[in-house]
Amino acid sequence: MPRFAGGSADFAHRGGQLRVSLTPRCQLGCWFCHNEGEIPPRITHHDRTIQPRRRSLDANDFLSAINTMTAAGISRVFFTGGEPLLSPLARPILQGLPQHQMSDYTTTLISNGLTLTKDLDWLAATALDRIKVSLHYFSDASIATIAEGKPGDIAKIKAGIEAAIDAIPIVELNLLLQEQNAHEVMDIIAYARELGTGLQIIELVDTDHNQLSAKVPSRDITAYLRTIAVSGEVVTSGTGQGRRVFTVAGRRGSMTIEVIDASLGRHHVGQCATCPQQDRCIEGFWALRLDSAGELSPCLLRPDLRLDVTPYAQDPAGLLAAVSTHLDAFTEGTLK
Repeated sequence: MPRFAGGSADFAHRGGQLRVSLTPRCQLGCWFCHNEGEIPPRITHHDRTIQPRRRSLDANDFLSAINTMTAAGISRVFFTGGEPLLSPLARPILQGLPQHQMSDYTTTLISNGLTLTKDLDWLAATALDRIKVSLHYFSDASIATIAEGKPGDIAKIKAGIEAAIDAIPIVELNLLLQEQNAHEVMDIIAYARELGTGLQIIELVDTDHNQLSAKVPSRDITAYLRTIAVSGEVVTSGTGQGRRVFTVAGRRGSMTIEVIDASLGRHHVGQCATCPQQDRCIEGFWALRLDSAGELSPCLLRPDLRLDVTPYAQDPAGLLAAVSTHLDAFTEGTLK
């Protein structure tokens, strides 16, 4: 698909990302999950009368939106959930992705890894560029603690990660620091180095659905990484929160470990100036999120700023115009 040039619909200069949430459902019920503005899975697990919004987009609608926005300059597409591989739309959407150059845009599946061994055969045949596995634990005991009693299988998760390395162009891990996994962080770093995967380490962020009492600062991890790093830099430009980027030796050669560090600051726009969530925001401008209920938001912590895109499901020009107008208002601080 040709790239759009210029005009307010050109997303390239905005430097953002598109997060495509295929489902709010997840097998786990991690205590910290805020589900990016949707009902967190653990809330539904505890009370089945509290349900997330109903799906209103089908696979063709999602693909139309993705193709339209990547053609207009979106350079990073993330498939999220809940757990995206639980969605019946995951396979037709990921298999429907067009072949593309990573220099134009990249596609990343963010998964808890529990079904990777089952799904990897068909995933390997798609145009997916990257799989990022959320590895917040390194034992079944820690899974049970973090997921509030939901059973997990760390051996199955590790098997999926290790198989994916030979099937998907890029495999990465991410780790959310918290009191419940502090004793396993070094093991996860060592595991990433053994596999040669990239690793992103993230500080916990307070939302309405979690508490900062379990927050673990990244300073000790940063100090350790300095002792093993070949090189390191601080990146504060671009979208979202500042990060420390270390290059370390891994089994397959050099690899990158990033630490998302709240002390490095964030990037905000006009709408953020009076936002009541500003002190808790880590994404900054902007992480554009399209969910299965057909709503799109430029902010992961403000569900009241959503735009209903269902009228434009098969109208690329209308979608671009509506989204661009919405983002312009967000940037200028006039979005209501």
